[in-house]
Amino acid sequence: MLGVVLKGHDYNYEVAELLKLFTTQFKFVDSKDVGMILENTVIVYNDNVFSKTVYCENYQVKFEHLDNRSIKGLTKQEVKKITKETIKRSMFNVLMKIFNSYVPWGILTGIRPVKIVHKLLDNGLDDESIRENLKKNYLISDEKIDLALEIAKRERLFIYPIDKNKISLYVSIPFCPTRCLYCSFPANPLKQFGHLKREYVYKLIEEIKGLSKLLEETNKEIETLYIGGGTPTTLDEEEMDLLINSLFKELDLTKIKEFTVEAGRPDSITRGKLEVLKKHNVTRISINPQTMNDSTLVKIGREHKVSDIVDCFNMARELGFDNINMDLILGLMDEDLAMVENTLKKIEKLSPESLTVHTLAIKRASNLKENIDKYHLTQYEEMVKMIDLSMKYAKKMGLNPYYMYRQKHMLGNLENIGYAKEGYECIYNMQIMEEKQSNYALGAGAISKFVYVDEDRIERVDNVKNVEQYIARVQEMVDRKKEEVNKNAN
Repeated sequence: MLGVVLKGHDYNYEVAELLKLFTTQFKFVDSKDVGMILENTVIVYNDNVFSKTVYCENYQVKFEHLDNRSIKGLTKQEVKKITKETIKRSMFNVLMKIFNSYVPWGILTGIRPVKIVHKLLDNGLDDESIRENLKKNYLISDEKIDLALEIAKRERLFIYPIDKNKISLYVSIPFCPTRCLYCSFPANPLKQFGHLKREYVYKLIEEIKGLSKLLEETNKEIETLYIGGGTPTTLDEEEMDLLINSLFKELDLTKIKEFTVEAGRPDSITRGKLEVLKKHNVTRISINPQTMNDSTLVKIGREHKVSDIVDCFNMARELGFDNINMDLILGLMDEDLAMVENTLKKIEKLSPESLTVHTLAIKRASNLKENIDKYHLTQYEEMVKMIDLSMKYAKKMGLNPYYMYRQKHMLGNLENIGYAKEGYECIYNMQIMEEKQSNYALGAGAISKFVYVDEDRIERVDNVKNVEQYIARVQEMVDRKKEEVNKNAN
């Protein structure tokens, strides 16, 4: 167990998040003790913040590192940010020596590393200056700097110039055929909650009507529409038709650039449902295998086979869908590199327009977290190989990385990457990740984000997660959004 001593500051949370990149075996202690001790001390002197980290074993100094940055002329908030980064850098350099780990994202623990690149580009920095900044301030590896820079440049073609009157719209369908082992999203299994679907759709339409008035009053234009979940195709044909008809009836969707529906799981897809989506000119769908190995599908709680995935994909092609995304998850229980390659080879044959590659994240609310001891999870070195292999296959398929995000508790602290063929990038995904546009979200468990670009501020407005509570309190969900808009209109 590593004992951690902090002096001159109380940034326990930030330090803990950094330590988790290397080990979970640590605890904060008040003073030095016999054993393994990591001590960090911060002092401010002569307009500089100094952070010194020392690692001792049985009172013997093994490693130490001193880092400092100027804080002259900075605001209180800027000083706080610089201080945290200085602490992390000095600790990171010592932790690397203790654990000899591969930590390519350096001191970054946040989920949106590309946002930093956008900010630097906004400030007029050239590529070389950005690379130097990311390496010096965040200790990011060259390969990840190149990846973040490539993605930022591709995103900017779609995100800029920023138009504060445009929004993205998300509609949540929080039902699933079954709950996957790793899932932490609102995903109410049909066996227990299926009887609520029809009433849920009616209440969702009430929230749509409330939002329509709000958008009209504030002169907002919907740029993209995304129906997600859960699994939207748990709705039957009539329910799906009713919902989409209502969206087009109540909202002005004449200027949308993109309409995505997560068709998601093959065990929820029928020809009839796909025909409803096609009738309403849905431009982009997802058919998400997560893996193309039957044995793993059983372990994660899917009630379908790989052949069903292929059949659904081919059926969508027959019906004329020419923009299909597929999701896969690396690091699923008991999967090795050969199994991941099998998945990638089968996806390559299908040739989707986009591929979203996730790294398994162990979420607190998932059944996987509760039963973690029952499964063999991918080791770090293997995970890096899986990421590299997925990049290789994406390139072979003519897919470019176009958006990226990270999650807490991801295996290997790596990243999720969306790849797409040229011209098939998902605008909604890019806007959600880089947070330059407000996202209005409807339905149980949906989270609206109101972006105030000029103030560099984001306000979240949550809908209740429980489906029954949502049905009973839908007007309150409308009122919450109105309150946020009115609060900032004054």
